[in-house]
This record gives sequence, structure tokens and C-alpha cells, in this order.
Amino acid sequence: MQAVQFSEHGETDVIEYGEFPDPEPADDEVLLEVKAAALNHLDVWTRRGLPIIDLEFPHIPGSDAAGVVKEVGEDVKRFEPGDHAAVSAGVNCGRCEFCRDGDPTLCVNYHILGEHVRGVHSEQAAVPADNLVPVPDHVDWEVAGSASLVFQTAWRMLMNRGDLGPSESILVLGASGGVGHAAVQIADYIGAEVYATASTDEKLEYAKECGADEVINYEDDDFARQIRNMTGKRGVDMVVDHIGAATWRDSIKSLANGGRVVTCGATTGGNPETDIDRIFWNQLEVIGSTMGTPGEVDDVLPLVWEGELEPRVREVLPMSETARAHEMLEGREGFGKVVVKPDSEM
Repeated sequence: MQAVQFSEHGETDVIEYGEFPDPEPADDEVLLEVKAAALNHLDVWTRRGLPIIDLEFPHIPGSDAAGVVKEVGEDVKRFEPGDHAAVSAGVNCGRCEFCRDGDPTLCVNYHILGEHVRGVHSEQAAVPADNLVPVPDHVDWEVAGSASLVFQTAWRMLMNRGDLGPSESILVLGASGGVGHAAVQIADYIGAEVYATASTDEKLEYAKECGADEVINYEDDDFARQIRNMTGKRGVDMVVDHIGAATWRDSIKSLANGGRVVTCGATTGGNPETDIDRIFWNQLEVIGSTMGTPGEVDDVLPLVWEGELEPRVREVLPMSETARAHEMLEGREGFGKVVVKPDSEM
């Protein structure tokens, strides 16, 4: 088969698209014929190299994909050849105290397809059946292949970890990215007042289309000061910050008393300066969140399949141009998801 792969960490020139041995599904796995797959910033970090992860090379990246079930292992009961399915990339052991207590995202052996082990940016992928979600036949492959990671992540952040209510206000940073544009849509769906930041007027217009009530160009304005002005010095009830060091202090400043900041990443660095005095005096909460449970995936993805929520696709490229797709993410070009498809599907 043909697969996106790299044999060392580095810049985009390490990415290749070429021959790779065909996968053979284990008894609990499904062989998926990939029709479309999406990139996430996680793919960029994996390519560059993460100090705590030792990859087996050559590595196939990719945590998002959808396709047709081609073959099933002997123990698989949920899927049959011909079914449409999307990948949900979080893998857990099912045996530790956290898995047994009902939250596999806290698993002591939790890992992500495409980050810690080989991923799904290839013509075929052998995926544990537990990591596949049924997709109705009417759903476009570009939608099915780009929704899972960002919508489950944003849903868990807002609905479970952050417990956002319809009468509350929320600031979503980086609303032009995958998690950002998913968070804007979910917050709007439940009826919250949505503020969003982006770096260009075009991206801000897209954020409004996704449901943002008020937008701020963070290149031109101090977003914390703007939030204070827009809310009569009150601040917002929740901030979604997946940016990290560059925005952290202003995220804390943007919160109302008793507010909370929820984070699922740190694209500009994971060790920011913070304001402990403000945190304890204003009784703020700092909440971490990772991916989503199977139940949360089951809650949010049907809303995507039904069209209530929508992964916005900025570009569809052949997998042979995956290096270009990485450049688009690194350069913050456009709004929404970048999708790649096997060259044979283009």
C-alpha cells in the first residue's frame, strides 16, 4: 500500500509518500480502507519530535480518518465488511483503576494513534475495533474523516470538564483552528454567549459563521482588555486555551470571578508565567482535558452526522502533498481542517 511516513524527526522535508507493507488486522482489529483523513497540530508535533515519545520508524502519522471496513478480525462483532467507519484515536488498557472507574482518558497507559504508535494516513489501516465509530452512509468522507478528534476534544472540554451552561459566556482562543472552531460551534449549540479570537478579519468572519457573537483580532488588540470592555469589566465564565505560553496570563485576566480556564494543549509552549494571586483571590479554576470518552464521542459525533455541527474543511489534498498540508497548519493558513486523501482516491 501507499502511506505517508517519515524515518526521522525534522521539518516537512522528512515526509514521504510511498510503499509500506500492507497491514494485517489482529483478532480484535478492523482493516479500514481509508477514504479521507485530516491533520491536527498533533501531527506537526509528532513529526518534529516529542521528548517523552520514542517512535518506531518509519512512522505513519495521522489520528483522524474514515473509510470502508474491508476486513474484520475473528473477535470483532461491531463491524462487517462494507460498513462505513471513522477513527477515534484514543487507546486505553481497559484494566487500570481509571478505565474500570469509567474514564479511559485517564488510563495510565493512554496513548493516541498517530502520536505514540503508527497512525492512519495511509491507503489502509489496521485499527482496534474499539477505536472505530460507525458512520451513516450519507455522510461525506471529508466530514467523517475530519470530525472525530477535534469535536470529541471540544465536547469534553465544554460539556464535561468545564460544565458550560447556556446562560454563561465563553472565550475561545484560536477559533480558526480545529479544536477552536469546534468549540465555537458547540458553545453556540448549547446557547452560551461566545467570544472568539483569530488573527485576521477573514478568520473572524468564519468564526462568526460558526456561531461567535463577538470576535477579537488578537494581532491588533489585547484580547483580555477587549473582553473586559465588552463585558462591562466582568470577564467571561470560561476560557478555552489550547495556545499555552503566549496567551496564558491574558486568559486568566479574561475570567470573571469564579471562572475557569480549560486547556487541552499548548501550541506555543507548556510552561507559561501565571498569576497565582489572581487565581486564588478570584477563586478561579484551571482545568485540563484530553480527548474524549467513548460515551462523549457517541454524544457529539451524531450531531456532526446530522449536520448540527460541521467540521469546516479549508483544503483537500492528495496524501502525496502531506508536506504542504503540514505547512498550512504551521503557517496558520486558512480556517478549519486540512484533509488528505490517498492519491488513488483523488
